[in-house]
Amino acid sequence: MPAYGFFVEFEARPGKEDDVAQFLVDAKALVDEEPGTLAWFAFRLSPTSFRIFDAFETEEDRETHLQGKVREQIEARGEELFSRPPNITPVNLLATKLPG
Repeated sequence: MPAYGFFVEFEARPGKEDDVAQFLVDAKALVDEEPGTLAWFAFRLSPTSFRIFDAFETEEDRETHLQGKVREQIEARGEELFSRPPNITPVNLLATKLPG
């Protein structure tokens, strides 16, 4: 059972909403290369608000993801895409349901 996760909040710069949506769609390919990331969801709450939720079995897997390629892309494109730095909140999962 995954015990660890992140809840990440993004706000798009005006006019960059579609670019942020595409950024998150493209980020999935990077996450697919991470065996320790058990679940990863990117979603939109409003025209300018986006979120990611992901889950990991170990603290080490969560830290590996935090320092991984998606983070590199967020840092590289952050000023272009986001009105403020993303808010990354580590969470401890109490109960989960995943396929398999």
